[in-house]
Amino acid sequence: MSFEIRVDKQLGEASIALDLTAGDGLTVLFGPSGIGKTSVLNMVAGLLRPDRGRIAVAGRVLFDTDAGIDLAPERRRAGYVFQEPRLFPHRRVRANLLYGAADDSGLAAAVAMLGIGHLLDRWPRTLSGGEARRVAIGRALLRDPAFLLLDEPLSSLDRARRGEIMDAILRVRDAAGLPILMVTHDPDEAERLGTRIVRID
Repeated sequence: MSFEIRVDKQLGEASIALDLTAGDGLTVLFGPSGIGKTSVLNMVAGLLRPDRGRIAVAGRVLFDTDAGIDLAPERRRAGYVFQEPRLFPHRRVRANLLYGAADDSGLAAAVAMLGIGHLLDRWPRTLSGGEARRVAIGRALLRDPAFLLLDEPLSSLDRARRGEIMDAILRVRDAAGLPILMVTHDPDEAERLGTRIVRID
């Protein structure tokens, strides 16, 4: 199984309880805003600690209260693409892509997959929203992750840019062979991109 997530977490007056087992491909967590989808991603990434439960990705246990396992975020090998691209403004696109990468051996393949070769010498401030999202996805891939986490990767984009990013995500899904967990509240995005859709109520 790609993702095994059984977690309970109390956040103020809100309670998150999820029991999910998912196979290969791209799993979409679908549901209304504010229901805890991003918190689930943060628990998988190790940025938020569940009160109890177990998280495993591709058979590798990242968190288990019963077994006393709680890997640090840097040991989980998550490629996390946040809602905002979070590119370094003082680094050109090439340097942003390679930030955190062991070397540049995967750069050409990632650039070709995402169609961003013409952007390598640009500054982040000159990129469109869609271009910046593709660069953020490329940076996550070049860290040699064990899995990808995508948090609303198409939010705040116009229709044309959304189409570009959906195409890029489909190429990554089909070519990279990584388990992917994506959050969205948009049914069209979920239907087009998801290998499976998990509705959270």
